[in-house]
Amino acid sequence: MARKLFVEVVEARDLLPKDGMGTSSPYVVADFDGQRRRTQTICRNLNPTWNELLEFNVSSSANITGEPLEVDVFHDQRVGPSRRNNFLGRVRLDFRQFVRKGEEALIHFPLEKKSFFSWVRGDIGLRIYYDDMSVASSIAAAMKEGNPTGEAEVPPTDDDATAEKSPAAEKAADPVDAAKLETKAPPEKETNCENLPEQETEPPSTETETQAPAAPQKEVAASPPPPPAVEAVPKLPSKPPLPEPVERSSYDLVDKMQYVFIRVVRARSLPGNAKPHVRVAANGRKAATCTARRSAFFEWDQTFAFARDPASSDSNLEISVWDHPPDAFVSDDDLYFLGGVCFDVSELPVRDLPDGPLAPQWYRLEGSGAARGGDIMLATWVGTQADESFAEAWKADEASTSRSKIYLSPKLWYLRVTLIEAQEISTPTREISLFIRATLGFQVLKTRAAFARNGAPAWNEDLLFVTAEPFSEEESLVIYLESRQEKEVAILGSAAIPLSSVERRVDDRKVASRWLDLPSAATGCGRRLFGVRLHVRICLDGGYHVQDEQTHATSDNRPSARQLWRPAVGTIDIGVIGCRGLLPMKAVDGKGTTDAFAVAKYGPKWARTRTVADSFDPAWNEQFNWPVFDTATVLTIVVFDDVTGGSKESAASCRPLGRIRIRISTLETNRSYRCFYPLLLLLPSGLKRTGEIEIAMRFTRTVSQFDLLHVYTLPILPAMHHIRPIGYPQRESLRIAAARVSAAHLARAEPSLRREVVMWTLEASDPAFSMRRVRANWGRIAAAMSWVGNGVRWMSEIREWRNPTATIMAHVAALLLMWFPDLIVPAVAVHLGLVGIWRYRRRPKVPAAGLAARESEAEGAEREELDEEFDAVPSVKGEETVRARYERMRTVGTRLQAMLGDAAAQAERVQALLSWRDPRATAVFVAGCFVLAVVMYVMPARMVAVVAAFYFMRHPVFRGPMPPAATNFFRRLPSLAERII
Repeated sequence: MARKLFVEVVEARDLLPKDGMGTSSPYVVADFDGQRRRTQTICRNLNPTWNELLEFNVSSSANITGEPLEVDVFHDQRVGPSRRNNFLGRVRLDFRQFVRKGEEALIHFPLEKKSFFSWVRGDIGLRIYYDDMSVASSIAAAMKEGNPTGEAEVPPTDDDATAEKSPAAEKAADPVDAAKLETKAPPEKETNCENLPEQETEPPSTETETQAPAAPQKEVAASPPPPPAVEAVPKLPSKPPLPEPVERSSYDLVDKMQYVFIRVVRARSLPGNAKPHVRVAANGRKAATCTARRSAFFEWDQTFAFARDPASSDSNLEISVWDHPPDAFVSDDDLYFLGGVCFDVSELPVRDLPDGPLAPQWYRLEGSGAARGGDIMLATWVGTQADESFAEAWKADEASTSRSKIYLSPKLWYLRVTLIEAQEISTPTREISLFIRATLGFQVLKTRAAFARNGAPAWNEDLLFVTAEPFSEEESLVIYLESRQEKEVAILGSAAIPLSSVERRVDDRKVASRWLDLPSAATGCGRRLFGVRLHVRICLDGGYHVQDEQTHATSDNRPSARQLWRPAVGTIDIGVIGCRGLLPMKAVDGKGTTDAFAVAKYGPKWARTRTVADSFDPAWNEQFNWPVFDTATVLTIVVFDDVTGGSKESAASCRPLGRIRIRISTLETNRSYRCFYPLLLLLPSGLKRTGEIEIAMRFTRTVSQFDLLHVYTLPILPAMHHIRPIGYPQRESLRIAAARVSAAHLARAEPSLRREVVMWTLEASDPAFSMRRVRANWGRIAAAMSWVGNGVRWMSEIREWRNPTATIMAHVAALLLMWFPDLIVPAVAVHLGLVGIWRYRRRPKVPAAGLAARESEAEGAEREELDEEFDAVPSVKGEETVRARYERMRTVGTRLQAMLGDAAAQAERVQALLSWRDPRATAVFVAGCFVLAVVMYVMPARMVAVVAAFYFMRHPVFRGPMPPAATNFFRRLPSLAERII
């Protein structure tokens, strides 16, 4: 379909002056696919505003994602002659900045230099989008009504002033626009120089201008001869594409599984009143089609895939046609048998990719009477899971309602509602408090209470909601103005705002506010309000990343606005091979079974394997891939048991079996891994091992090594998280709301990804207190800071002269470092580098993806602690249980209180050195400071440092068992501990 690209030039800011009078007269030239468009000139303004829409045709042979867009800003020398270069800056954009109509947002791009010696500054605000031809025509017609001058070719600049050509030459140079030039020459762009101050006009340079200095500005602009039209420039050469990675097979990480494929297309010459269906039997498994659709033939067009077992003694493939419906039970099936075909599986053709699909053929139905004979069109072959028919084929080892599917999370946005004030509110008393309640779906937020002083209460409060694209006309934000007097709450008015009419932004600029007229409503006192107005500012914040995962397990940090996305740095390929040793999760006919499937989530893409029915060792051998935009992200794989076999009647039809997480940065580039990871599940009864999962993974970079390393220097979150951060409590509530929105959207797919699957994968539950996690976090801190303890112990061994050789070497090293302090930093850097090289041999050979049970303190967790961790809020346990937990919490709090008190006392003793609370101690410290200053002034600093180091590492013979005098002096300093109540 033909498309058009639209570039809306909105404004520019802080441009460079070029006319010698401290200003510039800028205009913009946009170039795309050999087409050049120009805006009008804004005279003498360093912060111009154009608000013009430039339209580009996208030819059928050109790809909109393969052409660069160049936007240049020039100074118009016809308005302000200058000897300087008239170049003010440019912006080069690629297809990542092109979005569909409705997704565009105003983005300010910093102006770039043309060459190394160019001097530019400022930025330009653009909206760029593309649309279908029909919508583009209506937009162009609307723009022509507002701008009757139409579009014109670019006037000459310094660089192309010599390239003057006639319209005939332009016609020959640009055959695409030849018809336009023959029919109608485009008029020149007008220069917007009206209502300028007289002192800003150009100084008179001719006799005519001297006689009439107050001539209208249009004469100044029209004084130079009209510039000749410039031919359309050739296409800008795009950046050379990066070398594509070697294309691998889509199933090169998993085991190849052979399947017998049967495609049942149609049948003919069957009885006219028949309602036939086809039964397929192979390797001891059976399947049936639905009842045929009646047209010129009996149509099915269904594909079946049976796992091939070379060791099986049954090598026959039986295909039969029956008359009654497949779910009907008839006592005598022979009366409804219409014929069949039998194949030897060992003689079926083997399809090897990239061979095309096997063409179906007609086969004669045998085994029935001549009156019932007919033909059936089939295609049978042996292939693997890489076959394109595998995805939609019915598999004999899966549940009937479950197949491998790919799902996409909706694009989430933050909806920011700024409630400023209300006016024209007439209340019977000033004691009534007013507040705003805003609702968006299940999300309900309220402002603080404000009093209606002079009938104009003010809030100036922001409310944040989570919403998802696409925005329908029915989806609206509802705002209620409510009053509260004592215990009575009354609605004074309400207004609904469709989300499709809300402006989008990608930065921190303020969008235009609006006044909402609230319909009249009755107050709580029986009075009616008329003309209540509410001042609000509403926008969709596209500069934030809407988080729906835990911070430590996030898989995507890109903002909502697609224009701000960085290019992908690589791809991650995951092969979900299978599980082994799964535990039975349910009982069917007195037998424990498990119907397992796996879900992999990275970024907005969810991959679900097929469900393998009644197997403790399911084999999926399915492979998926995702683009990687940041290596500091995590891919999550969760295994579930389909409790109801895919039925939608049960509210909780999937039970988790465990999860693993793979951090992309821990994978080496272009290296394949294949590992087993345990599946662990923490239950109120304790930690349970439910089986093992086998995963193959590979990370492939698509950019240069330098670009990949450059990603490590970029901020993880978008700029808006640093410019206008969101607090943790609000961020956590927004995350849970985003998870619920994603779950609701994914549940509407067919087949759906169930809500409990999405919520458990995203860990979208309110955080609960866990004593086990407190101990685990303390253990993590102790393990991470173990090097400090090791250093203290090593220094203690040096001071005690346990190893005289090591102690003497430490004295020599201290002497060298103190005497040559310039070597301290290089020595530390060399030491750290050598430690890293030494540990390279013991680097992890396999990425750690399984859950850390020992570090999580889950193996030895007590039953009572787990019961408290899984308890709801508020608690549903008995009073005695809650009382016992409270007493245990008080014990832990007492220990923490003592630790905080000791830390506060030490800090207060430091302050007491100069506070004169202890006059003698402060006097001693002040005198010691002066003595130290004299000593340091008289003696070299190196000598003092060497003496101090040798004194610290002196032999135990020269040390006593008692604490030193400095320690005793510090401990005697006063604190507020004795005065705390």
